Amino acid sequence: MALRSKRSQAPKPISRSKAAAAADYSDVYCEKCGSGESPGELLLCDNCDKGFHLFCLRPILVAVPKGSWFCPSCSKQKMPNSFPLVQTKIIDFFRIQRSTESIQKLSQDIQKKRKRSSSLVVSKKRRKLLPFSPSEDPERRLEQMRSLATALTASGTEFSNELTYRPGMAPRSVNQSALEKGGMQVLSKEDADTLNLCKRMMNRGEWPPLMVVFDPKEGFTVEADRFIKDLTIITEYVGDVDYLKNRENDDGDSMMTLLHADNPSRSLVICPDMRGNIARFINGINNHTQEKEAESKMCEV
Repeated sequence: MALRSKRSQAPKPISRSKAAAAADYSDVYCEKCGSGESPGELLLCDNCDKGFHLFCLRPILVAVPKGSWFCPSCSKQKMPNSFPLVQTKIIDFFRIQRSTESIQKLSQDIQKKRKRSSSLVVSKKRRKLLPFSPSEDPERRLEQMRSLATALTASGTEFSNELTYRPGMAPRSVNQSALEKGGMQVLSKEDADTLNLCKRMMNRGEWPPLMVVFDPKEGFTVEADRFIKDLTIITEYVGDVDYLKNRENDDGDSMMTLLHADNPSRSLVICPDMRGNIARFINGINNHTQEKEAESKMCEV
């Protein structure tokens, strides 16, 4: 239940003033932050009547859910079944192409990239994007991939590392950078090369050092499995491409703007609820130091 809207319109009582009606919610506060501010963004659990700001929930809710909504405690989310820790099953799930030749080529690409990066001189110029550095232990990489396979399977999401265009949604032809309001920022050639290197690495089974973990209250979130440098490319945000106008009443919590056009009817969003990758579960990556301080250091293209 949201304070800013009602799911059904009941007749207004004649003898009841607006002030008295508003007083019903004067003592409602968010269980996460403890504040009663932004009442229009407070969501009430349909079971315990406790309040939660849309932006305080994890994952964040971008819109009031349709139908009944239950807080994390009342929803009683159960630990999902883990994906089998079997190499062949994981490789098939992510459609990884592996061969001796491709592995050697990948190794050469990484070495060349590191040599170019190490020769850079510190200056006031724009900082360049960095490729992720995969975990060296193959078993650990398998665990990382398994964690993502578990999350995708539990959420009913098909793995995809590309934007997808489905019948009845926005066609590929309408995704034009020229339509971006105010112009679109273009990657430099070096940054584009870095992005393509990361794609090749993932296609060959070299994954960023990330673990998707499940929390009964917060759901699936992403944690860094090792230290990640600032401006490191982690992944591209992918999913089904649709017109924003078709998703205005969508209660999904993972949509991202793809194209913000001058004409609102031509604006596009990425919807990863049916097809997507690890980006769907990212709401901030924690790098835990020895002092247990969390630093958000990532780059999601």
